[in-house]
Amino acid sequence: MLEELVELLLAKKAEDVVTLDLRGVSAFADYFIISSAETTKQSKALVESLNEKIASLGIAPYGVEGEEDARWVLYDLGDIVIHIFTPELRAFYDLESLWSQAKKKVYL
Repeated sequence: MLEELVELLLAKKAEDVVTLDLRGVSAFADYFIISSAETTKQSKALVESLNEKIASLGIAPYGVEGEEDARWVLYDLGDIVIHIFTPELRAFYDLESLWSQAKKKVYL
């Protein structure tokens, strides 16, 4: 499922997509998917596509935060947490540095 979600984000033109493998680092999730959207409009389009994909997989998210503002959207799928940031908020929160112990995979 991780790769399917990453592929969807890439297909919908999300930028700077990375995964962090949190197994052994965190007890609350196995993976983060972190991506950027240049605008809130693009972020909302990514959210719409994720909503469709997640529903098609028969998954009910534990929670979704930030959809309305769309500057930082967080999907909690249990083992996978998806973050969609605008570039300025991604730089400000810098989750990759915060979770630097996690194994990082960059998608081009």
